[in-house]
Amino acid sequence: MGAADAVPGVSGGTIALITGIYERLIAAITAVSPARLYTVAVGVFPDRRGDAADALRAIDARFLLVLVAGVFTAILTVTRVVHVGIQNAPVVTFGFFFGLIAASAWVLLSEVSLSTPRRVAAVVVGFSLAFVVSGEAAAALGQSLPVTVLAGAIAVSAMILPGISGSLLLIILGQYTYLTGTLSAFVDGLLGVVVGGPVEPVAENGAVVIAFVAGAFVGLFSVAHAVRRALDRDRATTLAFLVALIAGALRAPVARTTGRLVALGRSWTPTAVATFAAAAVVGAVLVLLLERYTGLADIDGER
Repeated sequence: MGAADAVPGVSGGTIALITGIYERLIAAITAVSPARLYTVAVGVFPDRRGDAADALRAIDARFLLVLVAGVFTAILTVTRVVHVGIQNAPVVTFGFFFGLIAASAWVLLSEVSLSTPRRVAAVVVGFSLAFVVSGEAAAALGQSLPVTVLAGAIAVSAMILPGISGSLLLIILGQYTYLTGTLSAFVDGLLGVVVGGPVEPVAENGAVVIAFVAGAFVGLFSVAHAVRRALDRDRATTLAFLVALIAGALRAPVARTTGRLVALGRSWTPTAVATFAAAAVVGAVLVLLLERYTGLADIDGER
């Protein structure tokens, strides 16, 4: 799941669905509440340990702990590779992302029916929102800690949405490159401290990492639950909005490639366009193969 969420196009929720843990994941996430977390926290007192043990079982703590460990391990490794690709080979990297996103939108179209004005409106709003935010509006958000908290809250919603990638949401917000670079620098700083290096890089980048994680926890109690309720209340309209969001996000890889090429003192050339297109084909083929053999478009988890 961590490897999937580290790259846009395929979500961790899709991997959970494929591996058969999706329903258990949803049950565990929705069972987590401030009251149960408080009960666990006061379990340090002998007379409250029984209640704490019951709360841990209620949120399936052992399952979540092992899952989170695996997710973070994958994210730490995959995002490092992706960040290097963005810095040194932006055309290939973002072209690959473009293919992943485009194919994901294509296979999810089977879940969308535009038979009512409400669904048509949801598509228009979703596409427009993603298209606008993926462009200049993303740069306007900046890279402050409050924006990082917001990004974490939004990205975590991908955990419960097969077909929607947390990294895709970060790309739409213009935070993906910044956050992958910060995470890599944070890990490098930790390794440096172990061998006697300075702690300043850890403190500086650690604040951003903590802000993102804090936002993710906020998202678990707000965004993720809100999206799930929207799916339960009007699944068709919500799916129409989400698929349109993916389609509108296709602007993001192109815009990010352009920005990175400018930073490198380069520009779009026929060779760069052909390379971007070839990488996009590779990404699209991978998603289409995943759909063929696993059923990626089954976004609600029903077989």
